[in-house]
Amino acid sequence: MNNPLQLSLVNFRKGSYIIVEGKQQADHFYIIRSGKVRVSKEMEIVEEEGGNVLLPGDFFGVVSTMSSHSRIETAQALEDVSLISVHRDQFGLLIERNAPVAMKIIQQFSRKMRYLDEALTSINLKSSSTGSDLEHLFKVAEYYARQNQYNQAYFAYYQYIVNCPNGPNIEMAKERMAKIKPYSKAVYLDTSNVEFTRQYPKDTMIICEGQPGQELYILQKGSVKITKIVNDNEQLLALLKAGDIFGEMSLLEDKPRSASAIAHEDTVLMAVNKANFKRMVMSQPQIITRLTQLLSERIWLLYKQLSNTQLSDPLGRMYDALLIQLEKIRLPITQDTFTFDFGPKELINLVGLPKDEGNAVIRKLFENKKLKIIDNRIHVTSLEEIEKQAKYYRKMERIEKSRRMSSMSGR
Repeated sequence: MNNPLQLSLVNFRKGSYIIVEGKQQADHFYIIRSGKVRVSKEMEIVEEEGGNVLLPGDFFGVVSTMSSHSRIETAQALEDVSLISVHRDQFGLLIERNAPVAMKIIQQFSRKMRYLDEALTSINLKSSSTGSDLEHLFKVAEYYARQNQYNQAYFAYYQYIVNCPNGPNIEMAKERMAKIKPYSKAVYLDTSNVEFTRQYPKDTMIICEGQPGQELYILQKGSVKITKIVNDNEQLLALLKAGDIFGEMSLLEDKPRSASAIAHEDTVLMAVNKANFKRMVMSQPQIITRLTQLLSERIWLLYKQLSNTQLSDPLGRMYDALLIQLEKIRLPITQDTFTFDFGPKELINLVGLPKDEGNAVIRKLFENKKLKIIDNRIHVTSLEEIEKQAKYYRKMERIEKSRRMSSMSGR
C-alpha cells in the first residue's frame, strides 16, 4: 500500500512573517501557490540571484529544513499569500510523485551554490576569478607543480592538454608533464570508459577546477578535500566524508568544475553520469533526498562563510569559523573537549587570510590556553569558550557598524 503524501495549505495575511532567521526547528518548507513573498537576511552580503521577491511556483525554507539547521532567512508576505507546506519527512514522497519538483529544487540549489561560491571567492579573496575558463587549468597545474604536489599537477596539466589543445601554454604543459611523470601517481585521467566504482590513492586529484564535467560522485569510503586556487593561494572549501556527494553542479548545468576535489586519504567513489542521474530521480528518491540534504548543508555553510567575511577582526573570523564548524556537525556546545579534523594551515585557508598574516593571527589564537595543537589538529578544551569568543566579536562588529551608520547619518 502506498503511503499518502500529506501536504497542507496555509495562508498568511499581507505583512505577516512566515519564517524568521535564526529560529530553530525548521521542519517545514513552503511552495508559493499565490501571492508574493520577500526573503531577507540580517546580513545581506549579496543580493539573491533573481532578486529577493518570490512568486507562485517558487519555494523557500528548503535549505534550513533539509539541512536540519536554524533558519538562514526571514520570509514576509508582501500580499495575502497561499502556501503549500511540506514537512521534511514528506520530501522523499513528494519527489517520488513529482519528479519535476525535485529537479527544479536541485537545479536551483546548484545555481545558488555556484553563485554563492563565486561571491565568497570574490569577497574573501578579493578576486573575481572563478576558475571557469580552460586556461585556468594551466594555472592550477603550475601552482601544484611549485608546491611539489606532482599528482595534482600532472592531472591538471593533462586536463589542460586534452581540453585546450590549441592553448598558448600547450608545449610548456607537455614538457612539464614529461618531467614530473616519474614522480606522479595520478589516476583516472580520462573517465569516459572507466568503471563507476573508482579507487583514488591519497593526494590524487579526482576533478580539477576549470575542467568540463559530466559526472557527480558519491563518496563511499575515505575523505575528499574540495579546494580552489585563487591569487596563487589554495583555499579549502570543504572536507567531505563517506556518504557525501560532490560534482553535481557540472552535471546539472553543463558548466566547468568550479573547484577541485582531491583524495584526502585513500578513497572509494561511485561516479554517476547524466543518464544514470535522470534514472535515479525516478527510481531512487532516497538518493535524491540525500543529495538535496547535502546541497542544503553546503548552501547553509556558504551563507555562514559569507557572513564570516563581514567580521573585520581576523581573530574574530577565526573564532567564528571554528564555531561554524561546530554548528555544521551539530555538536553540543556543552561538550568539554573536541579535536577538529584540520590544523592551523587549513583554518587560515578557511578564513581566506594570506599566509604571513594568517600565521600571526594563529599565534594570537593559541594564546588562549583552551586551544592547543595535537598531531597538527586544533584541539579545544571548552566549546563554550569558542562560542563566547565568536559571539563577542560579532557583537563588537554590530556595535562598530551601528557607530559607523550613526556617524554617516549625522553628517
